[in-house]
Amino acid sequence: MAAGLTVLITCKNESRHLAGAIEAARLVADEVLVADSGSDDGSIEIAHSLGARVIQREYRSAGDFKNWAIPQAKHPWVFTVDSDETVTPELAAEIRRRVLVPNSFDGFWVKRVNYFFGKPMRYGGWGPSHLLRVVRRDVGRYVGPTDHAEVVLPAERVGKLQQPLLHDAVWCYDRYLGKLNRYAAMQARLWHAAGKRSSFAQLALRGPLRFLNDYLLRGAILDGAEGLQCSFLVAYASYLKQVKLWELDQARQPSSEPATSQRAA
Repeated sequence: MAAGLTVLITCKNESRHLAGAIEAARLVADEVLVADSGSDDGSIEIAHSLGARVIQREYRSAGDFKNWAIPQAKHPWVFTVDSDETVTPELAAEIRRRVLVPNSFDGFWVKRVNYFFGKPMRYGGWGPSHLLRVVRRDVGRYVGPTDHAEVVLPAERVGKLQQPLLHDAVWCYDRYLGKLNRYAAMQARLWHAAGKRSSFAQLALRGPLRFLNDYLLRGAILDGAEGLQCSFLVAYASYLKQVKLWELDQARQPSSEPATSQRAA
């Protein structure tokens, strides 16, 4: 007997992408569950109009939010996607063929292809990656305090799907840079709480070295103008984490300037 699948779509102000994500999810979903964290751009209305079930709660981190939402799925398998990710027909067919049948796995890796202003990235840090996104509802949970938390399962209990999930990663610089700033601030706070400090060498070298690694060693140069920009964004993200860590450290230091005395009236 075939098992059921809930596609869990996380959302906040994703009216640009949400309808497409829901329609694509229907290719394989027995239930589409939209977990919203405070949309005010019409996303909720879009979800309801397309027959999705909507749950809402404040957002603290990605792992925390998804761990709250996953147990609320109606079906034993959960496929977690973001609003800017699209399930392809080929991936839907593979899930029906390999996941929604009796099997010995608790989860499946999914290949994700990142798009930068409409172009698929093939190389560097933005090239295709595999994420553990299809999990049994009662087993799969995200681990980690940042927005890059991942599901952790024993390797022997995880299969691997071949067909891609498409990710419209960047289509607007203003929106993406805001997200990058949030990611960097969260990581800097965690590092600072753990006693880590930035340094002149880190501030000066971390960004350039990350750029060279991504652009030349990992081959992003082969992705043309888009690869160049993606490598700069990788470098900027690394630099921004160090700047924010340095900023937190400075906030703890007493001022070295003498207090200004007030003149007598």
